[in-house]
Amino acid sequence: MIQSPLLRVLAAQAVLLTLAAAADPKPTAAPSATAPKASPTGYTDTPLIPGQKWRVHDDARPRPAVVTPAETFSHGAGAPSDAVILFDGTDLSKWRAGGETEAPAPWKVENGYMEVVPKSGAIRTKDEFGDFQLHLEFATPEVVTGNSQGRGNSGVIIYGRYEVQVLDSFENPTYADGQAGAIYGQYPPLRNAAKAPGRWQSYDIIFETPRWEKGELVKRGNVTVIHNGVVLHHKQEILGAVAHRNVPKYTPHDPHGPITLQDHSNPMRFRNVWIRPLGGYDESAAK
Repeated sequence: MIQSPLLRVLAAQAVLLTLAAAADPKPTAAPSATAPKASPTGYTDTPLIPGQKWRVHDDARPRPAVVTPAETFSHGAGAPSDAVILFDGTDLSKWRAGGETEAPAPWKVENGYMEVVPKSGAIRTKDEFGDFQLHLEFATPEVVTGNSQGRGNSGVIIYGRYEVQVLDSFENPTYADGQAGAIYGQYPPLRNAAKAPGRWQSYDIIFETPRWEKGELVKRGNVTVIHNGVVLHHKQEILGAVAHRNVPKYTPHDPHGPITLQDHSNPMRFRNVWIRPLGGYDESAAK
């Protein structure tokens, strides 16, 4: 078929455009550099927890049933008269950086709360405590990023050894012994009482320290945890020091130590933190 000069020109231009596109293809969108890495919801290759049929962070372990805490539950209430105020919303003078350093606590304080500066490190109390009653309030980030353990993660770590997990567990599947209120890696909470991201929540933790005599463990530590007014553990014996993907073990330590709040790279917020050392009946204090 004979083509007109115009058609031959248009055909040649189409060939040139095709060749140019092949030589310099349109770039595809790069994956977001800020997209969080997906976190596992559990494991199947970890050791068995002593005395249980479940593995540490077992993905098959049933998740606790969800319970909705009362909307009228009061937050921000004052502390008892005999409490030690660890954070009153104004400064971190009762805290220091984690580890053995004496450096100041690196988190920021604003609007009556302290907030984790991600990757700045944990903070711990300057004072040490034996048996105690601890109250604190926390809020997970309102803007949700990540999943499972990568979402709203922190922890209350007692003596640097025993952890009550802090996590955004609102419609966020993760392994049962790692969700909000769990004795991390050991026992799930009895219920999931988490509130929605960004809302203030409360923990009340009563802890009894382990005891040793002549290097032998004679009494395991135990903990009671109340989350938003819902009991998650009642004098639950602790199996040993916290361990990720491994079995907990006890090693002898003093019957007192600091309280640590964990930096897990999430901008968690805390407020109204106080503690009451627990001792025997004090006749001198009786009226």
